[in-house]
Amino acid sequence: ETLMGKYGDNSKLIYELQDQGGELLALRYDLTVPFARYLAMNKITNIKRYHIAKVYRRDNPRATRGRYREFYQCDFDIAGQFDPMIPDAECLKIVHEILSELQLGDFVIKVNDRRILNGVFAVCGVPESRFVTTCSAVDKMDKMPWEEVRSEMVGEKGLSPEAADRIGEYIRLHGGLELVERLLQDPKLSQNKLAREGLGDMKLLFEYLTLFGITGKVSFDLSLARGLDYYTGVIFEAVLLQQENEQVEEPVSVGSVAGGGRYDGLVGMFDPKGRKVPCVGVSIGIERIFSILEQRVEASEEKIRTTETQVLVASAQKKLLEERLKLVSELWDAGVKAEILYKKNPKLLNQLQYCEDTGIPLVAIVGEQELKDGVVKLRVVATREEVNVRRESLVEEIRMRTSQ
Repeated sequence: ETLMGKYGDNSKLIYELQDQGGELLALRYDLTVPFARYLAMNKITNIKRYHIAKVYRRDNPRATRGRYREFYQCDFDIAGQFDPMIPDAECLKIVHEILSELQLGDFVIKVNDRRILNGVFAVCGVPESRFVTTCSAVDKMDKMPWEEVRSEMVGEKGLSPEAADRIGEYIRLHGGLELVERLLQDPKLSQNKLAREGLGDMKLLFEYLTLFGITGKVSFDLSLARGLDYYTGVIFEAVLLQQENEQVEEPVSVGSVAGGGRYDGLVGMFDPKGRKVPCVGVSIGIERIFSILEQRVEASEEKIRTTETQVLVASAQKKLLEERLKLVSELWDAGVKAEILYKKNPKLLNQLQYCEDTGIPLVAIVGEQELKDGVVKLRVVATREEVNVRRESLVEEIRMRTSQ
């Protein structure tokens, strides 16, 4: 019951199960609803936090598009009573920063507001009882042509053809501050209280985004609906734009990589006294981003270093496992990231090859002569140069060479 009734049409994707006692349970669908429940249970009215964890969807997996049944999300939320659109603008700034930093290529962050959408539905003659179902039809605008969305509205959602056409005129609009201004002057829309509030906030949001210097990547898009029921105000979604790529026959189209919005009523649903805590948050689809990065790495054939190990402790002769264990332990105690091969007598060549394959930059070689002389032979994997270093200054030497 924590999860049901919060996700609209998507509720059918909730992973339900029964435990041994026959109790009905479900795996979490996202990180937002559990977060809201946590705030209500602990009477928290003010918090800013991030959370990286797994969520579950009973979906048809498509690994090529980064769609899985079990996957990680990274959420960032700001909860508390603040002046309008300041935390919302910060969430968008964070999305912009992450996507720019990861260099995933060109992207656009679409923004809209649930109140503007509901205002559009109202002035187009949709009865209020049909707002939510109409919204889920609009949500498909990025996946289907308008004709198909229109026939769903009329056929399945029970709207009149005239209402559907009027909605179509609005939801095909997108732009920036100038579009907000234009809609504020719209004779029908400006008469609707909800739409007026939403447009007023949208104007504020664009002013703050201008100060953050990110409006170039933000588009006010009236077709953005986000199918979840708990959104109450601003909603947004970051979409990667198609990469024109010669090397890959099938260009990776993952679509949305981040989404979020304002959900001011969700905490109140879990509070016995119905106390509200306004919240705004964003969710980054880590797995989606990985699938793009993986395809990019494959295409470029570059090696990705999968370990942070700074040095491999190796030996040139047999019967030196004890010495390797002693040395690797010394390095671990000194906070150096070190490893050894789990073999009694590995060949030196195999140990060096392992470093080449995994990108470990240094090898510390112990041999009988080195032990007698109280030194360790330090080899730089890339250049193959070797130096003898006194055992007591080995840690310093490794730190110096790996910090550059």
